[in-house]
Amino acid sequence: MSENQKIHPVQDPEAALQQPTAPLVSRDASRSERGDPVVHYPPPLAPIPNLKVPRKKRRSCFTRCLCWSLCVLLVILTILGILAAVIFLVFRPKAPSYSVDSIQITQFNLNSDLSLSASFNVNVTARNPNKKIGIYYEGGSPISVWYTGTKLCEGSWPKFYQGHRNTTVLNLPLTGRAVNAADLLRSIQQEQSTGRIPLNVRVRVPVRIKLGKLKLMKWKFLVKCRLVVDTLSAGNSIRITERSCKFRFRL
Repeated sequence: MSENQKIHPVQDPEAALQQPTAPLVSRDASRSERGDPVVHYPPPLAPIPNLKVPRKKRRSCFTRCLCWSLCVLLVILTILGILAAVIFLVFRPKAPSYSVDSIQITQFNLNSDLSLSASFNVNVTARNPNKKIGIYYEGGSPISVWYTGTKLCEGSWPKFYQGHRNTTVLNLPLTGRAVNAADLLRSIQQEQSTGRIPLNVRVRVPVRIKLGKLKLMKWKFLVKCRLVVDTLSAGNSIRITERSCKFRFRL
């Protein structure tokens, strides 16, 4: 080989086969086809967070006030129950009793104007069976005698103090006047022929209870006695054939 002979490089055919002449992924392909995550355009809106609007505190304040009121009421009821139990155990209270022992009629006649005039004397026995409880009766309270819804006469309950285990007999004068009483007197005469005349004696008197040395608030005694008498003639002895009294009290 001569010195002037030139050597030209020859391209390797295998290397030419390994180099691509065109890109494997086209320019119009998406990024996911290129191996990248898909990106949408325009991007989707982010989810709106669920924001709760705070409610007003009116309901919570009302609930709190209601709970406090119930708690206070429960405490008061508990204290009252304890006091009632202590009073019952210490004083052993018993209800007073009443009875109508006799009735005397001094006047019972029909006037010229068809009004009925009546005057009764009623004997009432009041009993206080308690050992440590006294009763103050207020004066001026009404006691009345009724026949089938018509008031025949009325008087006043006296003011007095009834001590422990005391029995008091009261002689109470009652007077009254009923208008348009012709039919009333006729009905009474018919009942009198059978010897059974129904009467009601009603008492409504305010009292104060004394527990030892403590004087309590004012109460009201209500007494209703149902009687059956044989006659309502003036000057005659009246016999009470049936009697029953009911007692209750209220504030």
